Amino acid sequence: MAKAAEPRHIDIGVSEEHRAKIAAELSKLLADTYTLYLTTHNFHWNVTGPMFNTLHAMFMTQYTELWNAVDPIAERIRALGHAAPGSYAEFGRLSSVPDAPAAPPKAMEMVRLLVQGHEAVARTARNIFPLVESADDQPTADLLTQRLNVHEKTAWMLRSLLED
Repeated sequence: MAKAAEPRHIDIGVSEEHRAKIAAELSKLLADTYTLYLTTHNFHWNVTGPMFNTLHAMFMTQYTELWNAVDPIAERIRALGHAAPGSYAEFGRLSSVPDAPAAPPKAMEMVRLLVQGHEAVARTARNIFPLVESADDQPTADLLTQRLNVHEKTAWMLRSLLED
C-alpha cells in the first residue's frame, strides 16, 4: 500500500511562524463575521414595526454581504496552510461578537446591536494589521482593508438610523 504523500512545504515568502499567527487571527475574524452574519439574518427574519420594509431589505443586503465575506477569509486561512474553523463551538469560542438575543429585540435595538457588531468586527480586522505588516503579507492586508471598509461604512449607515 502506498504511503500518503506528505503535504508540500509552503514557500510563499511568509514564514511558518507568521502564517500560523496570521491564520489564528484570521480565524477570529472569520468567527466574528459568521456570528454577525447569523445575527443579521436572524434580525432580517424577526424585525417588526413601522420600519419593517426598510430594515428587512437592509438586513438582507447586509447578511448577503457577510455571507459572501466568509469564504474569502476562510480561503486565506487555507492559503496560509492552516485549517479554517467551521463549527458553532469554535466560532463561539473565537468570536468577539456576542450571539443574538434569544428573544428578538425591538427594531431599533436590532440596529444598535448590529452597529456594535460591525464595530467589533472592524476592531478585530484592524488588530491584525501590525502582524500582517511585519510579515509583509499583502494579500491578507488587502483582505483586511476590504473588510474594514465594509464594516466601518455599514456601522455608519446603521448609526444614522439611530439619530433623532
